[in-house]
Amino acid sequence: MKKILISALVLAIFGSCKNESDTVKTTTINYPETNKTDTSDTYFDKAVADPYRWLEDDKSEETEAWVKSQNGVTFGYLEQIPYRQELKERLTKLWNYEKIGAPFVEGDYTYFSKNDGLQNQSVIYRYKTDEDPKTAKVFLNPNTFKEDGTISLGGMSFSKNGKTLAYAISEGGSDWRKILVMNVESNEIVEDTLVDIKFSGMSWYKDEGFYYSSYDKPKGSELSAKTDQHKVYYHKLGTKQSEDQLIFGGIPEEKHRYIGGGVTEDDKYLIIAASISTSGNKLFIKDLSNPNSKLITILDHTDSDSNIIENVGSKLYIMTNLGAPNQRIVTVDASNPTPENWVDFIPETENVLSPSTGGGYFFANYMVDAVSKVLQYDYDGKLIREIELPGIGTVAGFGAKKDDMELYYSFANYVTPGSIYKYDIENGISELYRKPSIDFNPEDYESKQVFYTSKDGTKVPMIITHKKGLELNGKNPTILYGYGGFNVSLTPSFSIANAVWMEQGGIYAVPNLRGGGEYGKAWHNAGTKLKKQNVFDDFIAAAEYLISEKYTSSDFLAIRGGSNGGLLVGATMTQRPDLMKVALPAVGVLDMLRYHTFTAGAGWAYDYGTAEDSKEMFDYLKGYSPVHNVKEGVKYPATLVTTGDHDDRVVPAHSFKFAAELQSKQTGTNPTLIRIETDAGHGAGTPVSKTIEEYTDIFGFTLYNMGFEALPTKTQEKVKG
Repeated sequence: MKKILISALVLAIFGSCKNESDTVKTTTINYPETNKTDTSDTYFDKAVADPYRWLEDDKSEETEAWVKSQNGVTFGYLEQIPYRQELKERLTKLWNYEKIGAPFVEGDYTYFSKNDGLQNQSVIYRYKTDEDPKTAKVFLNPNTFKEDGTISLGGMSFSKNGKTLAYAISEGGSDWRKILVMNVESNEIVEDTLVDIKFSGMSWYKDEGFYYSSYDKPKGSELSAKTDQHKVYYHKLGTKQSEDQLIFGGIPEEKHRYIGGGVTEDDKYLIIAASISTSGNKLFIKDLSNPNSKLITILDHTDSDSNIIENVGSKLYIMTNLGAPNQRIVTVDASNPTPENWVDFIPETENVLSPSTGGGYFFANYMVDAVSKVLQYDYDGKLIREIELPGIGTVAGFGAKKDDMELYYSFANYVTPGSIYKYDIENGISELYRKPSIDFNPEDYESKQVFYTSKDGTKVPMIITHKKGLELNGKNPTILYGYGGFNVSLTPSFSIANAVWMEQGGIYAVPNLRGGGEYGKAWHNAGTKLKKQNVFDDFIAAAEYLISEKYTSSDFLAIRGGSNGGLLVGATMTQRPDLMKVALPAVGVLDMLRYHTFTAGAGWAYDYGTAEDSKEMFDYLKGYSPVHNVKEGVKYPATLVTTGDHDDRVVPAHSFKFAAELQSKQTGTNPTLIRIETDAGHGAGTPVSKTIEEYTDIFGFTLYNMGFEALPTKTQEKVKG
């Protein structure tokens, strides 16, 4: 790795910190006036005002004008940051390296993704499998979909013979997709485009057609109207979408908000998983070799997360947390597949299991305190080996077709850019396949895992990453990043943006909060519904640990999170506004009384509960809902709310209303701004150019409000003031 050159960027004065009375702290911001209405809702005989309800109408001219005026104020503020351009240049320079994905074989070709460095979207290349990889040519270039890169590739699926490709596109970052079908030899689109598809894979049956999922197009705005009746369809090649067969869903009295249909590798079975929320699913199977077969119920309840991951003839291998919070694999015959007939294949352990298959083996990927460990088993359940990994971090990609001889996996951690390894499945030998050439030296940085104590005595792990030799003086700019929900695990990963942050002397800290999946279902459930406060307490305790150990102090601490993590930031900053200097809630769930009324939000009720469930649940939600807990006379931290105008996962109205409340009630001079990206959604498929611009503004806003007149340096770490 090359050492990073000391440039004008990094020779800026590190400290140059201003006092509360200085200009950077007293800049007057003339916020746009946000109209208030008398709108309210009544819950259990209690009226709750919602004065900014009108901002939920994403189609109105008034909302459009509000967005434009807010962006005008926000970008006017951001443009005054003296080192904004320097940050953008450094982010751009570090981002500009070749990124290549793991190869995979379909039909006669080997495919891989590549981004030359600053391309808005990665490009799909291919070469004949028996030829030199250097002969690879462009197969599909999403950068040609739209000049500014705001139409992205949303998924690919090849027919079993590899001669036909179905690929999905997303426009403006929306979760709604279109599916196009291409002949891979001629690169010609061979059918009409399928439209109005959402939260869907594409699973082929032989070479005849594929299964996909969608909702009926909602009435009103497709970006915010409720969608809660998912369905699985089968599209036969050569027919119109209007003729597609409804396979599952659509029964009014039995709503399933998320349904997926997948075909086993041998084309023998169709598997249907149906959920009413983001946790738990029913499970069904259909024998595709018999045209007259019916769906057989494996699980008729949603008390577990269960799915079929492999089959050998009629022998099914099911991954489940039914009776096993940390996951296990069981076997059962398809003729009688209900749980009383299940037999343990890989039993539950103390660590969370995430299995995959390839080359005739199972790969049991375990999380051990959020770090990967992989064991290889044969189809009889015999342990073959523990796979020697490149280091301590996160591996992904231990999957392949049943007859493959090798597979590819990736390895990364907070200081190691993602590298790809080729693995000889039979012999257990890994070799480095692709290592990125990036202007960042991991040897200059360190990651340390600590365990701290939360409010109720629970031990919570956190990984803290920064430059080696960092002085623990309480003056290091620090980003504390969290999520804490939906069984999502935050494992070590590399981020170009975070590398730039750490170059500037910044600390990046990630706690594994309850509500996540790092320690299985019990850890998840400990941060849901009437226990959601545990998540916020864990995050607050992480901040207090960083302060008590003098990594940072409240004057140099920023908290950040997106989506459910945006809720985390919103709740934490309203409960403990004194704890941090900067708050960065991104695409956040911030109105906890109405989140379930938009798009697929009702499916989040497993984690949150809803205001209609009971008076107790209503009171609890209202007690922490960020929109409802902004109070007059409180000095909130400098806040930059970020969202996208095409976010139909967590609609931007959450962020709009929260920003309006903050601007109306903030005491003191800390700015409360909202940055609304246009033609952008919840994050997936965002063009590289927009991503760089957003991180420029997030880091610039953060450092500026911590009092830095110039960027921190590598050579001078004295903070003035």
